Amino acid sequence: MTTNPPSLDIAVIGNSNIAALVDRSGSIVWACWPRIDGDPVFCSLLAGNAPDSGFFSIAFDEEAVTTQAYLRNTAIVRTVVTTAAGASFAITDFAPRFRLHGRTYRPSMIVRRVEPLAGLCRIRIRVRPRMAYGMEKAQAILGSNHIRFVADDAAIRLTTDAPVNYIATESAFVLSRPLTFILHPDESFADIVTRSAREFEDNTREYWQDWVRNLNLPFEWQDAVIRSAITLQLCSFHETGGIVAALTTSIPEEPGSERNWDYRYCWIRDAFFTVHALNRVGATRTMERFIDYVTNVIAQEQGPALKPVYAILPETSLDERTAPALAGYRGYGPVRVGNAAVNQIQHDVYGSVVLAASQMFFDERLPSKGDVALFHLLEPLGMHALSVALTPDAGIWEYRGRTRIHTHSAAMCWVACDRLSRIAGLLGLTERAEQWRTSADGLRNTILARAWNEAQQCFTGSLDTDEIDASVLLLHEFGIVAPNDRRFIATVETIGRRLLRGGHVFRYEAPDDFGAPAVSFTICTLWYIDALAAIGRRDEARLLFEELLARRNHVGLLSEDIDPETGELWGNFPQTYSMVGIIVAAMRLSKGWENAR
Repeated sequence: MTTNPPSLDIAVIGNSNIAALVDRSGSIVWACWPRIDGDPVFCSLLAGNAPDSGFFSIAFDEEAVTTQAYLRNTAIVRTVVTTAAGASFAITDFAPRFRLHGRTYRPSMIVRRVEPLAGLCRIRIRVRPRMAYGMEKAQAILGSNHIRFVADDAAIRLTTDAPVNYIATESAFVLSRPLTFILHPDESFADIVTRSAREFEDNTREYWQDWVRNLNLPFEWQDAVIRSAITLQLCSFHETGGIVAALTTSIPEEPGSERNWDYRYCWIRDAFFTVHALNRVGATRTMERFIDYVTNVIAQEQGPALKPVYAILPETSLDERTAPALAGYRGYGPVRVGNAAVNQIQHDVYGSVVLAASQMFFDERLPSKGDVALFHLLEPLGMHALSVALTPDAGIWEYRGRTRIHTHSAAMCWVACDRLSRIAGLLGLTERAEQWRTSADGLRNTILARAWNEAQQCFTGSLDTDEIDASVLLLHEFGIVAPNDRRFIATVETIGRRLLRGGHVFRYEAPDDFGAPAVSFTICTLWYIDALAAIGRRDEARLLFEELLARRNHVGLLSEDIDPETGELWGNFPQTYSMVGIIVAAMRLSKGWENAR
């Protein structure tokens, strides 16, 4: 077996509690324990170009080719490994998720089933977890049908019906029958391994297929929307309602840039976009859990000022540090744990919360509607947004070395005021509705006047400047400007000339804290596609969308960034922004269902 450099040709399995990344060879190369923001016990994805541990592989010793795909409409991955002589076996990977005793069963557990398909399959299994972010090699302690992997106070257990000495010694053996491997907390596994794995797989497949069956899908690009929606669910933490921006840390935005960040946390802004996309396809439970999460965040802060990012358990510290034992993706360090953005001021958070909550008031499908109590919880956020709207912040791109009065941030403060006016009107709070409308209208006029740059023919990235920034493509989406406004049309045209390169849109063109960007930011491309459709350039938008979909990896997933020269994926993975953009663009651009007739 040869070791190839890490790539983002990887699939994701998970259950909204735990997740793992499986590369094309069938190796688990990333899995945090005991939940999606935990210690990466499998971390070879970030161990440099020649990792000798931090993975769970099942392979032939000889060269082999693989095919990998999700089982239709599920989060279950199947990898088929075949030698030149025709011997082959299949690996089925999943994390159990299904209804049990009236609750959602979603344990910290990864199940791997291996079955021979053809020929003589002599395989070798390597299970090499590391702990404390790569610093500690786990000691293997054998039982009769399990192996405990222990390092200091941490431990996980592999229960199996395979010969444990073959696994412990990494000896090759003939795969003469199907085998099951279950990674789980360090406690006895009470049931028969093979039977449990089969039942878990059947129930998990049925769960996801039922979940997909209830989605509202466009006529076109259904596979892309389904895969995006499932992936977004895997990035949500069911227990608290927090939604992580990605499942990884420190995959660089571009080689050697040190733009390496830990995305395993809940940015309020990113979570809103995820909620918005899932609402579009009818998966509203994620929104309801996110509102619970935000309610806990507001109670924790005991005031209207919110941080831009929180852990999935909101009180957990996000102090940023490096993990020196991990060399980084392809050797491009550093690997960071935590995120200093928690200490930044980002004013768009208030509009994101109000916007996410607003559907609770207007969506008749929901069993529990928004009420006056929820409005009173949101109103202090709006008042704070109004007070800070025209003051500097770090902005949507989280600049670490400067602040501006960013147009996107100010516009989201307007969103908070505007939606509170609408909510108050719905609740019959006429005086509050009028007061919020007056505040929103005044703020809107100021923002549009100061963001518009006649010389640039563009709404700029910050007020009273000439900075070109893709975030202003969202202005029409939030309703602060109409898509047929000549200024917005001109803005789309300017961004197309200045930031569109090889079919991909950059965030901005000016150098930032780390120099000039060299890769495109995928969600910006999707915002541009949406803006093109909004101003009537629908055919052009469809063409760009098809080209972007072709950049997804072999199982339909996207990371944060794309190199416009090579088409290679960079940045943390899978990126919720990118998967959100696929859903929104597909819903907007698809032909109607009448075309099915």
